[in-house]
Amino acid sequence: MNVNKVASLTGLPAKTIRYYEDIGLVSPQRSDNGYRVFAERDVRRLQFVGRARSLGFSLDDCRLLLGLWDDRERASSEVRALARQHIVEIDRKLAELRDMRRTLSELVQSCHGDDRPDCPIIETLSGAGTGAEE
Repeated sequence: MNVNKVASLTGLPAKTIRYYEDIGLVSPQRSDNGYRVFAERDVRRLQFVGRARSLGFSLDDCRLLLGLWDDRERASSEVRALARQHIVEIDRKLAELRDMRRTLSELVQSCHGDDRPDCPIIETLSGAGTGAEE
């Protein structure tokens, strides 16, 4: 099947599918005229990667997960360890987002939001008063 059909089946843009081929996540066959010819296995791998990416796994993690999926001798503990590490990373990102939200909320509260030009949000973003020079 061609890349457009695979895009329809996987929900991935054709450009993304081509990129995944470029980085070696899938290896479709080529027809005599050079067109990609995807097999059912390629579609399953792309669906797998799409689901993994939707959970926030990096492309490197997807590569590892695909390797584990392909390895019928794998220990599920390897998969679990990778997923647990991803949870740690998600928790770190959530903490960063909470800190960003708290800081931004404080800035919004300190801004009068009126017709005057002085604004603590702009002052903070510009580094004014923090010793940062341009």
